[in-house]
Amino acid sequence: MQDVVISGSGLFTPPHAVSNEALVTAFNAYVNDYNQQHATAIAAGELAPLQESSAEFIEKASGIKQRYLMDASGVLDPQRMTPYLPERSNDELSVPAEMAVAAARDALAAAGKTAADIDMVIAAASNMPRPYPALSIEVQQALGINGFAFDMNVACSSATFGIQTAVNAIASGQARAVLMVNPEVCSAHLNFRDRDSHFIFGDACTAVVLERADTATAANVFEVLGCKLATVFSNNIRNNFGFLNRCDESGSGALDKLFVQQGRKVFKEVCPMVGEHIVTHLDSKDIQPAGVKRFWLHQANLSMNQLIARRVLGRDADTLEAPVILDRYANTSSAGSVIAFHLHHADMAAGDIGVLSSFGAGYSVGSVIVRKR
Repeated sequence: MQDVVISGSGLFTPPHAVSNEALVTAFNAYVNDYNQQHATAIAAGELAPLQESSAEFIEKASGIKQRYLMDASGVLDPQRMTPYLPERSNDELSVPAEMAVAAARDALAAAGKTAADIDMVIAAASNMPRPYPALSIEVQQALGINGFAFDMNVACSSATFGIQTAVNAIASGQARAVLMVNPEVCSAHLNFRDRDSHFIFGDACTAVVLERADTATAANVFEVLGCKLATVFSNNIRNNFGFLNRCDESGSGALDKLFVQQGRKVFKEVCPMVGEHIVTHLDSKDIQPAGVKRFWLHQANLSMNQLIARRVLGRDADTLEAPVILDRYANTSSAGSVIAFHLHHADMAAGDIGVLSSFGAGYSVGSVIVRKR
């Protein structure tokens, strides 16, 4: 069995930074227009008026200050409030593939690898642009990679599940090196007219190169000491959009065809699950939490991350131990923990240990323990 390392990571950041203030301006314009249009029914008690949002409410509830979007104009139009991403022809690179190729090139350069070194491509993300052909194969073709590719979806945990899959393939000799990409156009599945969730997500794409330890030549190489995955079914985070929707027209346009969650239940149930998962994983490798230099956590909610770190360490973690990128990127689903890793790993010294952990819908949770070489 081959030892496996992470030898490169990459990040694609969309061109449009949208502040809480800009998002709130559009949302409140929609709210005021809705309340005016339904003033008679509201006055009669037949409808409840919609409530305005505020930048202060968003930051207090989530820790988010802005997000990056593939399209801002459609989202900030009170009459639309959906990104405008024109459908491309079958001969053009899809938007997620374009994002993935950009992040992949960064990761390959960091790893000192070319397309010829990669045997396997995994696209691991919450939402794919279509059922088939697989996005991963589109990315494979665009980069000129031989071998094979496939898609996988474990929502916000897709990256850690993808890393585990890559580790298994390399350790068993199935692949010399694996490219894993996490293109997330989260704005396309978000209801920007829902006060409780319109601010949660942003768009981004990350990429990771994993390879045999004896072939790694990059400056920053992390040995994978172990991966641990777990799932427990829950409806508290759900998106019912899919190909079966056309079989029952009565559900067309229903709110559950976009992201929906019961936030309080998620917070209450996921935080202890993730904390216990990480502690148990570390214990299985005879590593004390105090011996971990860095925790690259999924970036969904600042309070969640703080509580999880507290459960693991027995105290509050500082922003060096558990870096926060949520304030700039918002929740980018599977890409979040990898963004944290990508932006906050270069200062680690040989022998330093880190944990990359993701968690979300499913429920799903994954952790990857690494050591800087």
